[in-house]
Amino acid sequence: MELAAYTDAAGAAEIQAVFRGAVETEVATGWEERWREFHRPVRVGPLWIGPAWETPPQGAIAVVIEPARAFGTGGHPTTRLCLELLVELRSEFEAATVLDVGCGSGVLAVAASLLGYGTVCAIDVDPVAVEETRRNAAANRASVDASMADACAADLPFADVVVANIARDTIEALAPRMRCRLLVASGYLETDPPDLVGFRHLRRCGADGWAADLYAPAELPTLSRRSRV
Repeated sequence: MELAAYTDAAGAAEIQAVFRGAVETEVATGWEERWREFHRPVRVGPLWIGPAWETPPQGAIAVVIEPARAFGTGGHPTTRLCLELLVELRSEFEAATVLDVGCGSGVLAVAASLLGYGTVCAIDVDPVAVEETRRNAAANRASVDASMADACAADLPFADVVVANIARDTIEALAPRMRCRLLVASGYLETDPPDLVGFRHLRRCGADGWAADLYAPAELPTLSRRSRV
């Protein structure tokens, strides 16, 4: 394991006193901005998800997410997989309401709003996540109702599409309490699929060893398909 620390001369002396094998090197100019290199834009269908210092291409639906204190910049495979399913579902079905459970930065909720879904709600047990979701929604001029709630204890509102990009065991615990027509679930490895009570599996997509699954409640009809000419 390698641990890198930025410090001054006094701090370097303290580190050397504790870790005898520590190696000290000069830091190149511009180190304070180098973290930006890890946050690159991604494309998912018509969506472009990236930080404010990048320029989205012409014609893309831009979702600008500032890397901050809550999970979700668009770069993680589970986020991209959820976005892929949201893009796909939006093209197949009439305008639907969306609930983002465990919203983090709000990237999925903001994208759903900008894709043209109906009412979009987002909940998270972490007040920082709710704050970041509201900030990102405002920055993107997206209509998202974000609020703090413990999904494992609170009454979950009905939504046509629920998105849950969270831990597998949490999704399994929440499944019997979810009221929806479709569930987009992710946040786990392809080798560790969830076992959801009361849901039937429709399809799966994967990337880099991660997975996202589309489910429908066993006792509810699917959404009405858009009329085609």
